[in-house]
Amino acid sequence: MKEITEESFEAEVLKSPVPVLLDFTAPWCGPCRALAPILEKVAKENEGRLEVRTVDGDAHPALATRFGVRGFPTVIAFRAGKEIARQVGVANKEKILALVR
Repeated sequence: MKEITEESFEAEVLKSPVPVLLDFTAPWCGPCRALAPILEKVAKENEGRLEVRTVDGDAHPALATRFGVRGFPTVIAFRAGKEIARQVGVANKEKILALVR
């Protein structure tokens, strides 16, 4: 999964032609490591229909603050440049996919 920075956020997320699941994570976060394989599976199974991206909340705190992320992992779904849903904590594949439906 591609990592998003403040510099790439607009082009990769806000201007994406397909929905984006943006995973706010941190290297020290155990639940984040548990969620990562689920998100990778979602990305592979939905290639071309949606994008899954990550943000290291420690390395890019301005993005985490901008979206009011208070805990990791937080997955925010974007469609047409707008937030449409979010999930805080680990979730199964069905719950993650429901964010963009």
